[in-house]
Amino acid sequence: MTTTTSDAGADPQPPEGDEAGDGPVVVAVVGPTATGKSALAVALALALEGEIVNADASALYRGMDIGTAKPTPAERRGVPHHQLDVLDVTQEASVAAYQQGARADLAAITARGRVPILVGGSGLYVRAALDHLDIPPTDPAIRARLQAEAAAQPAAGTAGLDSLRARLAALDPVAAQRIEPNNVRRIIRALEVIELTGRPFSATMPERRHLRPTVMIGLTLAREVLDARIQARTRGMWDAGLVAEVEHLLALGLERGRTARTALGYAQTIQQLRGVLSQTEAIDATAAATRRFARRQESWFRPDPRITWLPADAPDLLDRALDVVEAASTATAALPDAHGAMTDNG
Repeated sequence: MTTTTSDAGADPQPPEGDEAGDGPVVVAVVGPTATGKSALAVALALALEGEIVNADASALYRGMDIGTAKPTPAERRGVPHHQLDVLDVTQEASVAAYQQGARADLAAITARGRVPILVGGSGLYVRAALDHLDIPPTDPAIRARLQAEAAAQPAAGTAGLDSLRARLAALDPVAAQRIEPNNVRRIIRALEVIELTGRPFSATMPERRHLRPTVMIGLTLAREVLDARIQARTRGMWDAGLVAEVEHLLALGLERGRTARTALGYAQTIQQLRGVLSQTEAIDATAAATRRFARRQESWFRPDPRITWLPADAPDLLDRALDVVEAASTATAALPDAHGAMTDNG
């Protein structure tokens, strides 16, 4: 689609994509954490005869349920979900692997004559599933060398994270500006790609061009409302048994997992179990980190002009979302005109 707006009252234009196809458009529900994306996606799936594809990187992991606010079987209301529970906690999440699996799921759902609904807040994963994005190659030897440089103390020579940052700024100023200064993994990845391809890492960033007709719905909340939701949900995770969940995952090798162990809530719970943080400190640290993460999600999604933004706390949210989907549908999409009720689930 070419024209959408942050004003929920605007009329989105028909979606665009390189692969027109005869099936329905892809529906994507995106936005910050704790805005209720999962509940809206399930309600849309029930109304449109759809199936859901997860685009939350942490929800890929088996057993990481409470801390990721993964929809329970009851909350899924019989709607098939894909790209949930596909990795062990010792495995590293890969955008390339996710892209292959998610695109296959979207195609298979369409082939079954159902509506594919992508939902999640991991921005790069959303783009990998929906947009033109070529995943650059990897080289374990180069990555290991850069990791060693990043871990080295400045006194040991010219290595260290500061040196890697400076190198990236010289080789690719655009990427250096976009990547957070303390995001070691992304800095290393950028330098790895530059060394392997001879091209700027920023040149491999996804284009805002869908592979196939897609309508994107973003959920938004007032800052104070979102912060209150995050605080309440974080405390609720501890009440629901997050500590026991993490203890179980530690026995399965959670601390050996490069990506799973750093997930919000899990990293702080590990520190609580190791005596580094008290429970109150772990909850507060998780809530603060989640608020920062929500700001980054907003910064990622907000500039995308293809997204139609809706207030997440609107009492008629489902009807408004269905109106957006129906208005953006092409003649061949043939989406059902069925409005129903949704459950309250984040």
